[in-house]
Amino acid sequence: MTSYKEKLAEPFLQIIVRDNNVEQALRALKKKLQREGVFREMKQRSFYEKPSEKRVREKAEGVRRARKLARKQAQREGVLPGRSR
Repeated sequence: MTSYKEKLAEPFLQIIVRDNNVEQALRALKKKLQREGVFREMKQRSFYEKPSEKRVREKAEGVRRARKLARKQAQREGVLPGRSR
């Protein structure tokens, strides 16, 4: 997790509005905010989360990440079939 000072050192998000196309600029802003994880963090901070609940959530996220990584690795090695679209 980044510290407060590191957050201050990061530049602010900047979206350039071209040809007065505000809709396109809003879409670009939303995409950048999504990529930065702002919406997810806002949702998590909308209520207090006890430290024990936070540990449980973070552990579950780690398990999910590990399973996903193992599944992708197995697909690359040919053990599992790839996703069909």
